[in-house]
Amino acid sequence: MFTTAEVRTVAIGRQRLQVAIRPGRNEPGRPPRVPLLLINGIGARLELLGPFVAAVDPAVEVIRFDPPGIGGSPRPGRPYWFSGLCRLIARMLTELGYDQVDVLGISWGGGVAQHFAAFHRARCRRLVLVATATGTLMLPGRPSVLVHLLTPRRYLDREYLQRIAGDVYGGLARIDTEEIAAAMHDHNRAGLSRGYLYQLAASAGWTSLPFLPLLRQPTLIIAGDDDPIIPLANARLMKLLIPKSRLHVYRGGHLGLVTEAAELAPVVDGFLAAPGIE
Repeated sequence: MFTTAEVRTVAIGRQRLQVAIRPGRNEPGRPPRVPLLLINGIGARLELLGPFVAAVDPAVEVIRFDPPGIGGSPRPGRPYWFSGLCRLIARMLTELGYDQVDVLGISWGGGVAQHFAAFHRARCRRLVLVATATGTLMLPGRPSVLVHLLTPRRYLDREYLQRIAGDVYGGLARIDTEEIAAAMHDHNRAGLSRGYLYQLAASAGWTSLPFLPLLRQPTLIIAGDDDPIIPLANARLMKLLIPKSRLHVYRGGHLGLVTEAAELAPVVDGFLAAPGIE
């Protein structure tokens, strides 16, 4: 049976973060699983990944958080870079009592996850990158698609989101815009504009290309074959650059971790549970 996540606020210096932790279920005869940290996409609150968390093996403890200025985490006093956010995440894990976790990042959060794995290597055992790329130096989607990502309007205006969802997110969003609008809009309310801009600023000029060959964590790259935001070629490039990596391509769009959660959760779990890949 699915266990409800505990939502709490964690103070890290002057910054407070809203965190949700779904406890892992210990099973007799099985060693405890390594906790899984999820890092969400730009503008998205931690609730958006609820369907994926529900589909993950109940034995795995799952940690989610709202970045500064998003959801239940207050806006920081000034903009930040990925490096500063990763230090904040490391301090958050220490405050919560985790020495090491597996890390999954989706889209913008995939960039954060790459940076965290590279510069906080001891804290990240295995890495999962979903619908993401290498930052500024990547094969971009069409400008007509990317322009919709420059503001948080799609999170705040449900009718607007329904109009653009298919073209922007691909996959099932081309068929059922109502489902996508419900998943993305119901958990995101007004007030995230500056936090969204801070997230954009954090990734400005950032690229992982120089350090991807230095990653030592076993890495699973997951990409959809119909992702207008992150073309599939980006995943293939990361597969070539990351030494201990494998690529899983699914039929779907940018939000596969939400719309295809039941299909992708076992793929992620199988990778994280596999022995002997360190």
